[in-house]
Amino acid sequence: MSALFGGALIGLSVMLLLLVNGRIAGISGILGGVLSAPDRSWRRFFVAGLLGGGAIAEVVHPTALGPVAASLPTLAVAGALVGVGTRLAHGCTSGHGVCGVSRLSTRSLAATGIFMGIAVAVVALVRHGIG
Repeated sequence: MSALFGGALIGLSVMLLLLVNGRIAGISGILGGVLSAPDRSWRRFFVAGLLGGGAIAEVVHPTALGPVAASLPTLAVAGALVGVGTRLAHGCTSGHGVCGVSRLSTRSLAATGIFMGIAVAVVALVRHGIG
């Protein structure tokens, strides 16, 4: 039930950002413009809301986000690889997977299929191949 509620909130947030600001809720693009975009004030609030929501969830329900199963260097490398991937795909999982797919964008449908397929392969490799 909580996943349904969370998904509904994400959908509502994406819809409101598009209707109010005319912007797609792609996290990598929003984060990339926090320091340099001319319209950076709303971006700062958006990122603050993401971080604040995670912090509140950790305080209210500490096990909701699950345990961190990797070391800081592993997380840093994983984050860097995600950053490279978002640049190569010209968008991130939120921009393509949530916003693009809901608008039936062919490019987003292809990107989402590719990154989900690679994610499945990486998890299978790490859990069953090298891990």
